[in-house]
Amino acid sequence: HQIDELALGLELSGQRFLWVLRAPSNLPNAAYLEAAEEDPLQFLPKGFLERTKENGLVVASWAPQVQILGHCSVGGFLSHCGWNSTLESVQEGVPLITWPLFAEQRMNAVMLAEGLKVALKPRFNEDGIVEKEEITKVIKCLMKGEIGKGMREKMRTLKDFAAHALKDGSSKQTLLQLASEWENLSGN
Repeated sequence: HQIDELALGLELSGQRFLWVLRAPSNLPNAAYLEAAEEDPLQFLPKGFLERTKENGLVVASWAPQVQILGHCSVGGFLSHCGWNSTLESVQEGVPLITWPLFAEQRMNAVMLAEGLKVALKPRFNEDGIVEKEEITKVIKCLMKGEIGKGMREKMRTLKDFAAHALKDGSSKQTLLQLASEWENLSGN
């Protein structure tokens, strides 16, 4: 049911998209953890791929996330908010729509949406589903609205901070210090 709502919401938004789709599982959150044998494209609503072929691309199971996020045409990222995906999004300066599944992802989603204000949180209904109208609303808000514009500006600032941390900042200094300490230990 959630795949149908997400597909219809993407279609109604009229925005261009790349969707990496995994086959659903009967176990909660299992699709995230296990590789399904089934073709995930068979779970899309009838006619979806044909209707959206000019605006969208659906890829089965996996795509090179960092390279995609780094492309200049990417304006947003619907993410489970795992730590690696969060860092990659910040490193590439791409605002998010949060869709946490479990573990630290919920905390990361709150930090991104409420703390840093670089993400939108869709509303789930009482059955735990995000309906197509809500999906359309958050996509349009992120891609076309003033809120989305502000998020992109904040993300550009965070991207600059991340680049500095990797280049000359705390990350580099901490790694150099660690390497030096290991070198000293091996020399004893």
